[in-house]
Amino acid sequence: MSKQFTNENSKPMLNFFKSAPKKFESLEGKGFKSLYQQSQNAELLDVRTASEFASGTIPGARNLDITSGELGAALPTLDKNKDYFVFCRSGSRSGMACQLLGEQGFKAYNLAGGVGTWPK
Repeated sequence: MSKQFTNENSKPMLNFFKSAPKKFESLEGKGFKSLYQQSQNAELLDVRTASEFASGTIPGARNLDITSGELGAALPTLDKNKDYFVFCRSGSRSGMACQLLGEQGFKAYNLAGGVGTWPK
């Protein structure tokens, strides 16, 4: 049972230590690549900045920068029947992107550890 914090009026306050349920799956490099290659309807998303994307990415990836709002703006155009395989440099931004996608009803997978964990 999580502890509820109260204010001076004894009303429950937001519990800052409780995290939102995760709406996606994080996979290590080999598992991520294998599932991506097995999926019949997959899209690979690189959510790094345009300059990071230009410096090198996974072949076939589409760049939708999460920090610029590009990913959020593209949500209405994305196909909910696809499996989205999402990555960034370290796995942090892609984790946020996957949570956003999952909350909108998309199936999303995060590359844990980022693009450097993609097997060659």
